[in-house]
Amino acid sequence: MDWQTWHADYDRPGSPLAQRLQVVQDRIRQALDTAPPGPLTIISLCAGQGRDLLPVLAHHPRRVDVRARLVELDPANGDAARAFGLPEVEVVTADAALTDHYLDLAPAGLVLLCGIFGNITDADVERTVAYAARLTATGGIVVWTRHRRSPDLVPSIRSWFEEQGFEEQWMSPSDAPYGVGAHRFTGTPGPLAAGERMFAFE
Repeated sequence: MDWQTWHADYDRPGSPLAQRLQVVQDRIRQALDTAPPGPLTIISLCAGQGRDLLPVLAHHPRRVDVRARLVELDPANGDAARAFGLPEVEVVTADAALTDHYLDLAPAGLVLLCGIFGNITDADVERTVAYAARLTATGGIVVWTRHRRSPDLVPSIRSWFEEQGFEEQWMSPSDAPYGVGAHRFTGTPGPLAAGERMFAFE
């Protein structure tokens, strides 16, 4: 997969990816708007060029409270994210599936799992949802995406989040060409161990 070319669909007005991006940005904005006062940590796995978070954060009043880390394997996409020039955002070029990259920031107030669930096995999706309960602070929000093509895994993903102690805050309509969910963690985050792999891209 050429992940830089994949990002080009974001620039096609009306494309499903462009529509999904707008929805994800709205969910991120809502999470920032409702986050409690004080320092706010954000982690984004498989962050790509950071188009979901960075344009929102650049103009949001909570930006001064944020410490964010974007982890992306593709160097060119990582460079595009760095080009936003936000000093509170660290972009790490590395394998986002490894827990080591989040040990000092987890549990975080906002966790982005966008562009992942459509590229890994169902078992790895469930496994990653379980890890979300270690990555996310109590009261924190996870924003995630998954396509709605058959077989539609979105109902299972919603159930897996519920089983891990998440409360659904928002879900895109079932007739949309994409799935976007936002879940608030109501449990107590478990320990995040070093050297573990959460998922593998197919």
